[in-house]
Amino acid sequence: MICLLLQAFVKLMYFDLHLARGDFATLYEQVRSYPLGKAAPHRNMVERINQAVGTACIWYWKEARCLQRSAVTACLLKKYGIPAQLVIGVQQMPFKAHAWVEAQGRVVNDKPYTAEMYMVLDRC
Repeated sequence: MICLLLQAFVKLMYFDLHLARGDFATLYEQVRSYPLGKAAPHRNMVERINQAVGTACIWYWKEARCLQRSAVTACLLKKYGIPAQLVIGVQQMPFKAHAWVEAQGRVVNDKPYTAEMYMVLDRC
């Protein structure tokens, strides 16, 4: 668990640097092209990764927004052999944008009905 926590924390910093510079394109490309690990995923790996990312966000010195959290989660899931997608969606009234992660056809780092509340703009 400590290894996952450290990986999540480092990825939070990495993506935070890109977002601080307004470099969404690099974040997007990093998530989209992140290689899928070859090992079969361990049991409960989705939950373990979500817990590690959540804990890293608690200890991170500034608020990690949904895009940053979801990018980290998607990359870690892929690293450990779970095909995952970062999903970006919008709501028209009132206007809101949101990011979440889907794996195996379900939302894994947010409420299960999140995808129903937003119009999907992109998946990577």
